[in-house]
Amino acid sequence: MSDEFTYQWEPYDAQGNFIEDGPILKVTKSSLNTFYWCNKQYQYSYIERRPQDTSEAMLKGTIVHNSYEDFYKAVDVEAIQDYSKEELQEHFISLFPVDEYGYLYDTICALEADRFARSKKLGLPFLPAGNEVRLNAQYVITENSNHKYPLLRNYTVHLQGIIDRIFIEDGKYILMELKTGNWKDSKMSSMRGEMAYYKLLIEQASDEELIENGLDPNIPVTHWGWFYPDSNFLYVENCVKASCTAVSKKFAKLIQSYEQNNFVASYYYKKCVHCSYMAICETAIENQLFDDW
Repeated sequence: MSDEFTYQWEPYDAQGNFIEDGPILKVTKSSLNTFYWCNKQYQYSYIERRPQDTSEAMLKGTIVHNSYEDFYKAVDVEAIQDYSKEELQEHFISLFPVDEYGYLYDTICALEADRFARSKKLGLPFLPAGNEVRLNAQYVITENSNHKYPLLRNYTVHLQGIIDRIFIEDGKYILMELKTGNWKDSKMSSMRGEMAYYKLLIEQASDEELIENGLDPNIPVTHWGWFYPDSNFLYVENCVKASCTAVSKKFAKLIQSYEQNNFVASYYYKKCVHCSYMAICETAIENQLFDDW
């Protein structure tokens, strides 16, 4: 099996023989989410590499994520031990850039000031064990992993992802995700799915990979959570077993689409109207979406 991985995966040759030494399929949280959002959008974006429009929301997410990552790199924990809460918040704000997302940084810094006080009181580390941790792993998908989407054989896929933050408490890891949109209760299921992917990524990564990224292979992931500063919403919970089981079953449908070379568009006007590929999507054109513009 090759050590190479790609979205332009071709598991079989023209004669229908499995390519034993070819690159394996690359899967990220984003690529898997895109596939389940719309198979055709996945094909356009990941396989055909067609460019997408950069939305304001995407730009906002990138800037705030980078700023939060740099914040943790800049904090000198020893120097702020005796700061009051107000001094902490003022100092933390100074570690963020001056830009149009200051209102988010204010909320973030209020949270971090509270968390610093809690960490100090309980004797917990304030800084994360992992900050924007990029991991790679290999994961075997069996032919019967999902009875709805039986496969021709077992496959090994390459998992890759960047975990925003990993905290340690009571000898256990807590995975945290930052989101720059607005929180809605309807997002609970999708967020659990995203965090379950990250948990799987850590569990499938080799000990060498984890150690290289500053993580202890012997420490389990028991909790996950997310923070939406735009809604001042922080949520942490025990890892949900059902979500972990569900994410492990998602890969089969993706692989089956490659086996059959069949990526079907899922048409829904309110979704499709925001897609960068609307003008070239046959399904969108056939449904005369442009008549509604």
